[in-house]
Amino acid sequence: MKSIMLNSGASIPALGLGTWQLTGSSCVEAVAYALQNGYTHIDTADGYGNHKEVRAGIEKSGVARGAFFLTTKLAYPSGYTKAAVRADGERFLQELGTDYIDLLLIHWPNREVPFAETLAEMNELKKEGKIKAIGVSNFTPHHLDDALKAGVEITNNQIEVRPQFNQKVLRDYCASKNISITAYSSLKGGETELPLVVELAQKYGKTPAQIVLNWVVSRDMVTIPKSAHPERIKENLEVANFEMEEADLAQIDALPQTGRINNPSFGDFDY
Repeated sequence: MKSIMLNSGASIPALGLGTWQLTGSSCVEAVAYALQNGYTHIDTADGYGNHKEVRAGIEKSGVARGAFFLTTKLAYPSGYTKAAVRADGERFLQELGTDYIDLLLIHWPNREVPFAETLAEMNELKKEGKIKAIGVSNFTPHHLDDALKAGVEITNNQIEVRPQFNQKVLRDYCASKNISITAYSSLKGGETELPLVVELAQKYGKTPAQIVLNWVVSRDMVTIPKSAHPERIKENLEVANFEMEEADLAQIDALPQTGRINNPSFGDFDY
């Protein structure tokens, strides 16, 4: 599986299993199946409320900790003070049954707590080896400008990216700052029903979902599709096993943009 460099000591697999809205036995079984069948990246968050189920899935899989990448996120809005980052970081390790987290993200920007405070304590956890890399999620260029002033290495921004919401301006900004992109919700918004996507699926002998996810990975982003279904989990694993022609990728790039789907009131996307 393709990987993307985060920093001198960490790289992130381009395909991960997303676990948003996965709970209970469905989460346990999905995580276990994914790891047993070739996934090397699991994405969760404190706000998902499923750390313990993710841990159970990891343990059920029998896969060694060093063989996969684990991402989680600080809880919005309460997890961003120095004390909260410290306490929650330690709690995450216990809940997930691990000595370290590969990537810890600020889940949503919260300007009521200075980014410098949050990032400084995250960096302390990194110095202690409890996390390997630091990132953010749902940050605009303005948020990133503010956060980068803290002088802490930010390696990833997890954002909504779909063919019809390709976030090209934000992606280019992140690339200029050496910040990688993890794309979420890439299959929402009717993407798999687009005539172009259906046409390309027929051309390459793939499913429409595989075409969309392959576009994400081909554009040097990480994709984290969620599924509790073994057949879909396995199908998603194959997205990096074929190459589309650049002209076809460019057609997807050029699709009309329809706007954001994930837009909660606290999102702060206008900043």
